[in-house]
Amino acid sequence: MSFSDLGLSDKVQQAVAAAGYTKPTPIQEQAIPHALQRRDVLGIAQTGTGKTAAFTLPMLTLLESGRARARMPRTLILEPTRELAAQVEDSFIKYGANHKLNVALIIGGVSFGDQDAKLTRGVDVLIATPGRLLDHFERGKLLLTGIEVLVIDEADRMLDMGFIPDIERICRMVPFTRQTLFFSATMPPEIQRLVDTFLHNPVKLEVARASSTASTITQRLVASGREQHDKREVLRNLIRGAVDLKNAIIFCNRKRDVAVVHRSLERHGFSVVALHGDMDQRSRTQALERFRSNDVQLLVASDVAARGLDIPDVSHVFNFDVPHHPEDYVHRIGRTGRAGRAGHTAMIVTSADAKALAAIESMTGQPIAWEGDPLDPNAEDEEPRRGGRGRDRRSRDGRGRDSGATGGKERGRRHEGESPKAADSPPRPHHSKPTTEKPASGRYERGDGRRGRHDDDGPSFVGFGDHVPAFVLQEVRLPKKATVADD
Repeated sequence: MSFSDLGLSDKVQQAVAAAGYTKPTPIQEQAIPHALQRRDVLGIAQTGTGKTAAFTLPMLTLLESGRARARMPRTLILEPTRELAAQVEDSFIKYGANHKLNVALIIGGVSFGDQDAKLTRGVDVLIATPGRLLDHFERGKLLLTGIEVLVIDEADRMLDMGFIPDIERICRMVPFTRQTLFFSATMPPEIQRLVDTFLHNPVKLEVARASSTASTITQRLVASGREQHDKREVLRNLIRGAVDLKNAIIFCNRKRDVAVVHRSLERHGFSVVALHGDMDQRSRTQALERFRSNDVQLLVASDVAARGLDIPDVSHVFNFDVPHHPEDYVHRIGRTGRAGRAGHTAMIVTSADAKALAAIESMTGQPIAWEGDPLDPNAEDEEPRRGGRGRDRRSRDGRGRDSGATGGKERGRRHEGESPKAADSPPRPHHSKPTTEKPASGRYERGDGRRGRHDDDGPSFVGFGDHVPAFVLQEVRLPKKATVADD
C-alpha cells in the first residue's frame, strides 16, 4: 500500500513524496483512513513507528477547508515535553509545505509575548505542553471552543510526568463534538480510564504488543557494585569496548546524576553533552542539535529524551540506572534500532535493582542476557560486613530512596559542586572509633526486649571524650531576681 491509497489530498501526497517517503508504516496505514473519516482513534504502538505522521497527515488534509479565527485555534496537539512539541512543529512545516496554515508552538522557556502575538493572528494548528497552554488560557489569551481535532500524544509519558489532571481539565474545555486522536506506547489502567472517559467509540489500533521491544535491538545486562564510582567505571568500560559505536545515549534516573556522569565522562576525554529538565530551553535545544549533527558522540540524559525524539540513527543506548518504571525501559532502548536498523543496549545493574529488573523482564515477556558474569547478590552482602557497613545500616534520604553508607557524602559533594575528579575518587575510610559500651536503657532499648529503631545505627560517638573545652568549665553567674518589698 502507498500513501495514495489512504485518501490523503494531493497537496499532502506531494509533500510526502518530496520528503522521500513512499510506503506508510503499519500505524499510519491503519490510523490515517479512520482519522480522515473523523472517527476517534486509539493508537497503541511502540516508539519509532511513525505515530507523528499518523496524525499530522490526515490533519493537514482536514484543515484545507476552513479558516482560523483570532485566539481560537482549530486543532490542538498536546505533547509532554518541549522537545516533542518542537518536533511535531517541524513535521507540520515539512508536510504542510503546500499549505498556507498558521502553526503556533506554545511551550515553556519562551516569551509569552511572542506566543500571544501568534494566537492573536489566529492559528490553524496549536502545538502545546499542558502547563503553558493552561497559563495562556487562565490569562484570557486563548479560547478552546473552536477545537475541531484534539490530539493527545505520548499519553503514558503524560501520566509519568503528572499531567493527567491537566489533560482531564483541557478535555472538558474543548467542544464535546471534537474528534480525538489518542496515541500511547503502553496502556496502564490510568490511561485506559482516560480513554473510556473522553473518547467516543474509538477505533482501537494496535500494531505491536503493548510494552514490547523491537526485535532489531540486542539487549544486555552488566553487573556492577552499588557505589556510584563503580558504576561510572563500568560505564566507561562499556563505551570503550562497544563494537561499531557511532553514537550513544546514556540514561540516568535523576537529573543530578546526569550532571555528575556528564562531568565524569568529560574528565576522561569523551565527547559528551548533557540533557535534562532543569536546563533552560536554549541549552536543551543546543545539546540536542549537537548530538543530532554528530558534533558530539555521547548524550547523557534523563527520561526527557526517552520518548519520541526523532534521532533516527543512534547505534547504542546505555542505561546507567535501571529505570523505576518498566515502561521507561521500553522507551529508552527504543531510541536505537529504529527504522529496521540494528541497535545495541546495555544496562548497569546492582544488587539494589533486583525488583526493578524483574518487573522489566516480566513486562517485556523475555529475559535479558548478561554480558560477563551475572550479578551475585550475596557478594554485595559480604563485603559491606567486612568493611563495617552492612546492608542494615542503609539510610533513606529525604525523598525516601535507599542509599549506601557513603551515598550521603557523595550527594553532598554533588551539591557542593566538587570537581569530577573528586566525584570519581573512592570514598574516604571511616575513622570513627567504635565503642563496645551498651547504650543507656530507656532510649535505645525497649522494656519488652524487642529491638528499638536505633539498634542498628552503628557505633556510638563520644562527644568531647577526655577533653573538655575551657568555656564549658567557666562559672555562669545568673542575675539576681529583683524582689518587691512588702508594704
